[in-house]
Amino acid sequence: MSDLPRKAVTRTAKLAALPLGFAGRATWGLGKRIVGESAELVGRELQQRTADQLFKVLGELKGGAMKFGQAMSVFESALPEEVAGPYRAALTKLQDAAPPMPTRTVHAVLEERLGADWRELFLEFEDKPAAAASIGQVHRGVWHDGREVAVKVQYPGAGEALLSDLNQLSRFARLLGPLVPGMDIKPLIAELKDRVSEELDYALEAQAQQTHAEEFADDPDIVVPAVVHQGEQVLVTEWMDGVPLSEVIADGTDEQRNRAGQLLTRFLFSGPARTGLLHADPHPGNFRLLPGGPDGDDDWRLGVLDFGTVDRLPGGLPLPIGESLRMTLDGEAEAVYEMLCAEGFVKESIELDPDAVLDYLLPIIEPAQAEAFTFSRGWMRGQAARIADPRSPAYQLAKQLNLPPAYLLIHRVTLSTIGVLCQLGATVRMREELEEWLPGFVEDTDFVADTDEEESAAPA
Repeated sequence: MSDLPRKAVTRTAKLAALPLGFAGRATWGLGKRIVGESAELVGRELQQRTADQLFKVLGELKGGAMKFGQAMSVFESALPEEVAGPYRAALTKLQDAAPPMPTRTVHAVLEERLGADWRELFLEFEDKPAAAASIGQVHRGVWHDGREVAVKVQYPGAGEALLSDLNQLSRFARLLGPLVPGMDIKPLIAELKDRVSEELDYALEAQAQQTHAEEFADDPDIVVPAVVHQGEQVLVTEWMDGVPLSEVIADGTDEQRNRAGQLLTRFLFSGPARTGLLHADPHPGNFRLLPGGPDGDDDWRLGVLDFGTVDRLPGGLPLPIGESLRMTLDGEAEAVYEMLCAEGFVKESIELDPDAVLDYLLPIIEPAQAEAFTFSRGWMRGQAARIADPRSPAYQLAKQLNLPPAYLLIHRVTLSTIGVLCQLGATVRMREELEEWLPGFVEDTDFVADTDEEESAAPA
């Protein structure tokens, strides 16, 4: 019955062939060098051919292979344009489409999970999937009460395929490193593996989505579909139309790009503050632009889908993030360094120059300095190149910094969101959102004033 695994041996063989292909192209590249072509030209051609094969295979296999591909795809902004351009279409396809499973398999899952009379729950059910992703596909239908719904059906064998693919990919992670300069692939794969059980649990997903749906129910800018019904391997939610963010990236207007970027930034920082949850899968396939607000205005709204992976942050984003960001912008090198040490970003066995750390951080947080900042692939490439160049002081310093486990998912989500903003080329008032939603970014002046008063009132 299982369409996803396509026999484990076939999936394993496809993934195992990737490093062989990489090695073959490296030999080809050496031959090109011998006959006199420049190292830079050969390197870019190798990178392009490798990426072509990688994303083609990841898109075909779904499961963990596609999940990894989606996580990688938001970082294409870091690649040189002549490399990224030719396969950007393949990346866009990977973000919101995959080969569907047979209709008979879908019906079998629905019968097993919803009962033999599952059709009575629907006034209409479309057999052709509206979307197919890494571990499940979505069908459009009409619920028995007349509501239009999205029916998410998990692929049989999805759990085994996810773990098998990610284990296989981790074996040759170092070969994938050159695809995204400055990014360590192995921790990304390890983090995806850690989230497998949560990703497969539709009860947890339903709970996270409904929490967001209720919190944002009256929000004029953010829309989250409500949960209608949840069962094992089947999740029914309200249907949401709209323009997929992948289409906005491909050919959206400046107005759409800027609006999408602003609202995506707002959702990143406001979500944890309002729900205690961080949406942890921010690739373009999970967002839509919806025309018109609830009051009939013309502003676009942002629709948010897929809450299968979330980070649970009961108190919102950690206070040290906002405090260290504020102090970095204020040039307080010593204070920033002390906080990084206290939070475990600098191990006890390592001693760094606080001013060098500040110089490393300032270019990265440039979007928070300006009143409005235009994200671009060029800016992202510059940041990646600065950290990836072994001759750069930033490269040497980055190797000595540590990423504590508590910050790992927050870090990936933030980087992924910035990757999407660069794909959009959006002009965003990020500082405005940070001041509104990020704990610690605005200094607590009331607390400072109270402390000053107490000190002045104390006996000399």
